[in-house]
Amino acid sequence: MAYTVSLASLGCSKNQIDAEIMLAKLALAGFEYTAEEDEADIVIVNTCAFIEDAKTESIDVILDIARLKQEGKLKLLVVTGCMAERYREQILNEMPEVDVVVGIGSNADIVKIITKALEDGKRVCKYDDKQLLPLSGPRFIATPHYMAYIKIAEGCDNRCTYCAIPGIRGRYRSRTMDDIVGEAEMLARRGVKELILIAQDTTRWGEDIGNERLTDLLERLCKIEGIKWLRILYAYPERVDDRLISVIRDNPKIVKYIDIPLQHSEDKILRRMNRRITKDGIISLVHKLRQEIPEIVLRTTILTGFPGETEEDFENLLSFVKEMRFEKLGCFAYSQEEGTPAAEFDNQIDEDTKKCRQERVMQLQQEISDEINEALIGQTREVLAEGYDVYIRMWYGRSAAEAPEVDGKIFFTSDKEIEPGEFIKVKLIDIADGELVGEAL
Repeated sequence: MAYTVSLASLGCSKNQIDAEIMLAKLALAGFEYTAEEDEADIVIVNTCAFIEDAKTESIDVILDIARLKQEGKLKLLVVTGCMAERYREQILNEMPEVDVVVGIGSNADIVKIITKALEDGKRVCKYDDKQLLPLSGPRFIATPHYMAYIKIAEGCDNRCTYCAIPGIRGRYRSRTMDDIVGEAEMLARRGVKELILIAQDTTRWGEDIGNERLTDLLERLCKIEGIKWLRILYAYPERVDDRLISVIRDNPKIVKYIDIPLQHSEDKILRRMNRRITKDGIISLVHKLRQEIPEIVLRTTILTGFPGETEEDFENLLSFVKEMRFEKLGCFAYSQEEGTPAAEFDNQIDEDTKKCRQERVMQLQQEISDEINEALIGQTREVLAEGYDVYIRMWYGRSAAEAPEVDGKIFFTSDKEIEPGEFIKVKLIDIADGELVGEAL
């Protein structure tokens, strides 16, 4: 009998790649995939546990799927990913609905674990050394055919005091260049046009395995036929050096967009976070990027309410955001994560204050974004078409200035039928609900 399996992957794109590798292993072993969870014999919830909101979402999804044991054909509810690694047996003890818990170090054994659970009818909790998490392998690609993420490294050594990732994912481990390039070439042959480089810290790539660095990898990837856009996410500011800036500037395949998580502007807070750059260093980097690459789009993330953040610190942060005018910015309220150094810091800030500060940053950023978008009206952008919205009767897609999932869309009209994955010239004519609107040329 062939069992059907469905998978819900939560959290970041790095987690999604782990899910795609597990699905490929199951498919090769004869399991049949279904996107419909209520039709599956087995549902895997690939969880996130980065912050409290992510854990809450993971628990909600697990409980929602658990009802299929009564209402559907569900035989096995499997929990994998970061929450499984972080809480292990605690999940089995507190959630009787869960049948199997798999730590990230046991992902490679997913077929064996699920088969044994089906045969024995017993609950299973298995976790091996997290360093055994596969860095690569065949993937059941879940993203649209024209774009794919590629994970160039796993784990993190930065040890930011607020972050639980090193404890969950382990030490930083780079994939070899040949392994990454080989996968990228395979993806290009399958029709991928946008390749997005991800890791906890993409800019550290190569430091642990030899003399090659991210710039060398980018230059190799730029030679791959078929790839039109290369996008860099999760670049730590202290490693964005002159060499990386020039490679981004001089290679037309590398989109002029870079995601640099900054977290704060004030030196006192940056030191308590164990960040390795100062406010002056950040400002200098932003100015240099914009001077060397005038069309660059900068995305960043900010944390509000970190322990010890005074009202003055926060007002300075607001002034910094207003001065820097980042094209894209996300803001999160600090989450006090057990097992992290910052969780034990004094001067913890109450939830209402953290959330209020977060909302004020996002309100300011919305004003900045609207002003930036207004200035784009009348310009033409190359847009990667993604689909058609039947309700508003418009096509939608992204330009080089928008990363998938985090940056929104460009909506546009067209007189002709468009296939997802096509690149279309779009003249921008308006803004609606914060999104750019245009017409295909």
